[in-house]
Amino acid sequence: MDKLSLESLGELNPQVSRPSYGRDGLSPGIVHIGVGNFHRAHQAVYLDRLFEKGLGHDWALVGAGVRSADGAMRERLLGQDLLTTVVELAPEGHRARITGSMIDFVPIAPDNGPLIAAMAAETTRIVSLTVTEGGYYLDQHGHFDGSHPDMVKDAANPDAPASAFGAILKALKIRRAAGLPPFTVMSCDNLPGNGHVAQNTIVGLAKLFDTAFAEWVAETVAFPNGMVDRITPATGNREIALVAEEFGVDDAAPVLCEPFIQWVLEDNFPQGRPPLEEVGVTFTDQVHAFEMMKIRILNGGHAVIAYPSGLLGITYAHEAMQDEQVAAFLHKVEVEEIVPHVPPVPDTSIPDYLTLIETRFANPDIGDTIRRLCLDGSNRQPKFIVPSVRDNLANGHVPKGLALLSALWCRYCAGVDESGAEIAPNDPDWAQLTGRAMAAKDDPAQWLAMREVYGAAGEDAGFAAAFAEALTALWADGTRAVLARYLSDKPLKG
Repeated sequence: MDKLSLESLGELNPQVSRPSYGRDGLSPGIVHIGVGNFHRAHQAVYLDRLFEKGLGHDWALVGAGVRSADGAMRERLLGQDLLTTVVELAPEGHRARITGSMIDFVPIAPDNGPLIAAMAAETTRIVSLTVTEGGYYLDQHGHFDGSHPDMVKDAANPDAPASAFGAILKALKIRRAAGLPPFTVMSCDNLPGNGHVAQNTIVGLAKLFDTAFAEWVAETVAFPNGMVDRITPATGNREIALVAEEFGVDDAAPVLCEPFIQWVLEDNFPQGRPPLEEVGVTFTDQVHAFEMMKIRILNGGHAVIAYPSGLLGITYAHEAMQDEQVAAFLHKVEVEEIVPHVPPVPDTSIPDYLTLIETRFANPDIGDTIRRLCLDGSNRQPKFIVPSVRDNLANGHVPKGLALLSALWCRYCAGVDESGAEIAPNDPDWAQLTGRAMAAKDDPAQWLAMREVYGAAGEDAGFAAAFAEALTALWADGTRAVLARYLSDKPLKG
């Protein structure tokens, strides 16, 4: 078995699809910061499909990053000519494709010099990012946090910035001085209004050291909003072995993902863009509608199955969907408390979308872990769950299922599952959450007092009572008994 490389492409198993376009015919157009699994299963795949159709060859990717993990990814990918094996885990059979849409990966440096140079290059017309939902330096209210040490440091050293956002500003300043138009900044992170969030962070940082420049950025740089979707588990030894054994490809950094893929974008690219509509990307001025549907139903749904499963010792998402109680809990909460508050989406049946989500969660080949779905609840709950709570309350309905979900999250953060096994830290604020969870065992109001998570919803008397009832019942009788009562529309207390 030969190591994956341009030279070995011709020797690969015929089952493995590979590029028919020549890499020497590609030229750079996009610098992407954050070359993780999701990017390589999503944006890089769309571009590979476009190049395969003979289109957009001047929009090849240049990889980049600002963290040590980015440096490790760079070394792995350079060792195989920047090729990636993407395996779609369809239940009816796995499909493998070598993607070649990335043609360079700039060195990682403390002052981000190589990254800044790549973004300042005339050929760069788009800078895209996947820096995670929590990577935009937001405070508890979702506003830019200029007091964060990283931002304070970059504001004091704008010519040698350490963050991606500082590097973007430095590159924009170089382009402005050279008479080059600004590139478009395209967030590919799973955030409501991700373009607005990126703009607020970048402009907010600029205001800390140059208000006139900040005004120029706000007025001239485009930040299109977008919705991205594809379930992409982490790559470990299991995934590397699967690719080697099933397809005979020695890939140090393969990506395994579900067959489903979706990208919805606002068409706001003043310096041009690849013709991605030719490969299935939806361009619309109603990104927010698609975004709300996905965040509420899919991301919210992940949370609904995550915390009961985490307490019950269930390892994978598909195993959660095989558990009758967990699957029924998901369906009941979605149908009664989430879906009714999702506005219409163009050309989309929301009930059919829910059915699709349940099918995707149940895919046994994905290997998406419950632990991953439980990760970073303090950041995800206020984005994915609490908005549905607020909508229910605003319509005069106390969402008992979502209150139970909050109680399950609280019980999970106590750090011990129902078998007595320790739950390893799984949130940046784990120590604080664990302390609150234990205090809430006797005083449930301690949990809802986290205004950065619940806001005014935590002070609603009806929601607080439903939460307290659920949490008390969970500690007294356990997850199985409480789920059974909820599913039977009975009081949660035994």
